[in-house]
Amino acid sequence: MAAVRHPVADSNEDSPFGTLTATEFYAKHNVAHSSEYITNSRGLKLFTQWWTPLPPTKVTACVAVVHGYTGESSWFVQLSSILFAKCGFAVCAIDHQGHGLSESLDGLMYHIPDLTPVVDDCIQFFTRFRETHAPKLPAFLYSESLGGAIALYVTLKQKGEWDGLILNGAMCGISAKFKPPWPLEHLLFVVAAVIPTWRVVPTRGSIPDVSFKEGWKRKLATASPRRVVMRPRAATALMMLRVCKELQERFEEVDVPLLIVHGGDDVVCDPECAKVLYARASSKDKTLKIYPGMWHQIVGEAEEDVNLVYGDVVEWLKSRTERGAKE
Repeated sequence: MAAVRHPVADSNEDSPFGTLTATEFYAKHNVAHSSEYITNSRGLKLFTQWWTPLPPTKVTACVAVVHGYTGESSWFVQLSSILFAKCGFAVCAIDHQGHGLSESLDGLMYHIPDLTPVVDDCIQFFTRFRETHAPKLPAFLYSESLGGAIALYVTLKQKGEWDGLILNGAMCGISAKFKPPWPLEHLLFVVAAVIPTWRVVPTRGSIPDVSFKEGWKRKLATASPRRVVMRPRAATALMMLRVCKELQERFEEVDVPLLIVHGGDDVVCDPECAKVLYARASSKDKTLKIYPGMWHQIVGEAEEDVNLVYGDVVEWLKSRTERGAKE
């Protein structure tokens, strides 16, 4: 396992940068940061950003980061991006429509009735970033929660174009402990067809409360000025259920080098589905790590556990980068 100290250790309950400014935080971790808005094919302005190591550390590969539902690239995910950058990777991320600093569909936050355009947004940005910042270098996808489903679709659309995929608490299946109760789950298609934007879908507990074990990290999760606590809209909830079903039917098509890390006590995204993906994936290089007692957001665990898991992730990235360089 690579020895790492995740930058979340320098955060506090109010800011991912703790008592520092963003500029001071980047300097402390020896990374450079840039950002820009892009316009997608649907005319939405999407926020993108990237982090690269400062000398003497050299860029050895690219890591494209995919955040999850209610997430954004500028909060917890940014801290993991900074970790990867200081370890020698050119790291990029995009805020999905209706998330973070990106424009939303019809002005609705967290509303994704169809995942396909979001997958296409990622492909568009990641391809351009790789060509500009890491040409001819190995390239990996790192994803969390719903971002895992998006990243899986990216690799299925771009066969042979990625050197590895990391799924952290991936949404391959929604836990029965978190799904809307019967009979709403089975009537959801009717609600979504009639009133797709209705925030009618109950879940069994708020996402932060069941995702982040450490109390101060739970507060930090809701401290983002861009985060809104709300129930999933009917069409978005239906999309999630459909995506899980479709991906489960395509697990055998997954042939990218694969690292799956998952909390054993995750009650949002079912760890059993992660095990099924691992068993059925056609990938010749695949690793499954289920961490007993950990929750959905592994970055929300105690510091030693966060460093353990992300040490495994960094070690996997570095070993596959070295392997790719030799080939």
